Amino acid sequence: MSKQNNDYEKKRSKALRWGYLFALVAFGLFTIFLVRILILQNTNVEEFQNNYINKNYREATLKAARGNLYAADGSILATTVMRYDIYLDFKTMRDTIYQNNIGELTDSLSLMFDKPRSYFRAKFDEQKKKKNQYYSLVKGLDFDEYDRIRNFPIFKKGKNKGGFIVDRNYKRELATTQIGAGTIGADNENGKSGLEGAFSKYLTGTDGKRLEQRINASQWKPIDYWKVQEPVDGEDVYTTLDLRIQDIAHTALENQLINFDADHGCVVVMETQTGKVRAMVNLRRTEPGIYVDAYNFAVKDAQEPGSIIKTMSILAAMDDGFVDENTKVNIGSGSWTYAGQLITDGHGGGTYDVSDVLAKSSNVGAAKIITSHYADKPEVFLDHWRRWKMFDKMDIELPGIAKPSIQTPKSKRWNKATLASLSYGYSSSFSLLQLTTFYNGVANHGKMVKPLFIDKVMKDGKVLYEAKPEVLVNKMASDKAIKMMTDALTKAVEKGTAKSIYTPNLKIAGKTGTARFEYWKPGPRKYQASFAGFYPSDNPKYTCIVMINQPDTSKGFYGGSVSAPVFKEIAGKTFLKTPLNVEKELLVEHPVKLDKMIEPNRKVSVENRQMPNVVGMIGKNAIPQLENLGYRVDFKGVGKIMEQFPSAGATIGKNQRIYLTLQK
Repeated sequence: MSKQNNDYEKKRSKALRWGYLFALVAFGLFTIFLVRILILQNTNVEEFQNNYINKNYREATLKAARGNLYAADGSILATTVMRYDIYLDFKTMRDTIYQNNIGELTDSLSLMFDKPRSYFRAKFDEQKKKKNQYYSLVKGLDFDEYDRIRNFPIFKKGKNKGGFIVDRNYKRELATTQIGAGTIGADNENGKSGLEGAFSKYLTGTDGKRLEQRINASQWKPIDYWKVQEPVDGEDVYTTLDLRIQDIAHTALENQLINFDADHGCVVVMETQTGKVRAMVNLRRTEPGIYVDAYNFAVKDAQEPGSIIKTMSILAAMDDGFVDENTKVNIGSGSWTYAGQLITDGHGGGTYDVSDVLAKSSNVGAAKIITSHYADKPEVFLDHWRRWKMFDKMDIELPGIAKPSIQTPKSKRWNKATLASLSYGYSSSFSLLQLTTFYNGVANHGKMVKPLFIDKVMKDGKVLYEAKPEVLVNKMASDKAIKMMTDALTKAVEKGTAKSIYTPNLKIAGKTGTARFEYWKPGPRKYQASFAGFYPSDNPKYTCIVMINQPDTSKGFYGGSVSAPVFKEIAGKTFLKTPLNVEKELLVEHPVKLDKMIEPNRKVSVENRQMPNVVGMIGKNAIPQLENLGYRVDFKGVGKIMEQFPSAGATIGKNQRIYLTLQK
């Protein structure tokens, strides 16, 4: 009995000791817990976040993909492409997988990146020893490269076993060579410009978020499984640009810039009724014979326009009833002094009617008409320009639009002779886009519409916004004044300073301009040649302006010989798409004698930058040959080639687009 009691006491004593020990541990933990609560309660929340959270975790941005920028026909102008950066987590990478597969992996990497396998083995062994959790292997892979590398040994095990980490980034790329960076523009840390900047509110998506964990002093590792807010991609914008017209305008302007060794030039083509800008080309010389689209002269620069402003001056006098078809102006000998300012013509003298003042581009005639009627009240004359929005900075989407400048009686530089200067293109400056808009109003029977650069906005196949023409001025002038001006501009092409581009196949209305600039500086004279007009003049479809700056004066500098031929080429080649039937002879700038029989499988070659004749050839034989020569080919139909554009013998550029019609 005593033995049983003894055993009982021992067990009881042991149980009590364990109980006391448990109670002591529990009390200790409870005490620590209370102390921790007291510490936290007395710790600044911001200090705690900085010390414990921000040092080890951070919220990172997941960039949204920018929407695509399209031409009117659906061709991509600019797009966002995915680029892949590859990192390796050697701590997660299992040792057995590494040892069994490292040889095959380095072989695969050696073939892909053209480096010896020993290079990768040495790097990887070193990083494996260090247990680097975020080693940068390669950046900027496209999808095909990424798809290839992720199936390599070890990497195909994924993130948790193979330590393969992918970081996706977006890059903006131009998708066409017809429209350069100056016109397409950008929206980045350097600012907004061009079409990209204009429509950024649609193109820009909503960025997402994710959590990243600190790996070491300089590296952060994404945590993809916690608190990921997916980005929302941007919307797609369809611009009004027509790539066919853009291509025609680009080629015509570039060839003329090269011919006259000019500094820069630009072209704007606008659809008359809607105001949709179908082409905008800006080219600047970077080296002899090389021109690039890197700056939007048509929008950003405002310069004295020269004689193309006479249309605006005389239309005001026509609308006020001061002049009509029977008005005569005595030009004299072609030289006239007004308020101490000598005004001269380069086209002789005599007595002109109003249409001749425009057709022969008479400075004296324009100055006499305007000063004789508005000298006492110049504001009456200038009010016409105000009504036509010529004083206003254009309210368009494109950023960086130049503000017009016009001398008025309130200006410090105003004197009696200023009104005369205004009448023939000086003492004022405008952007080419603003001048195009004015001429388009005349072409549109007096209705001035706002330039449009956007057709619609889409997302996931749905139209979210569709642009409509916006009227700026319902009636610029009386019907009689608009008709008189249209007839006068048509006469300028048929019998005046632009008669070199006259063709019976297409009625063109337009005005030449030759402006000397920086005339106050010593040195060689600098000129800007221009031509503005619309076609066909009896039923206008398009309005176009061409400007060529600083042509070699030894080769020519007048608007009629420098800029007007570019206008003619654009007019002839674009008007084929209108309902009227225009004779194709208008398009042949370099006629050649064609063989009656064309070998269907012959070799295609381009000599002296002249377009070969491929009519009659089999499309599947000719098209690959043209593409191998570096040209872009658009074709419709199958079988034998029935029509081609450009025509055989025409001068073609390095990036020329060629249009072929095959049998159906």
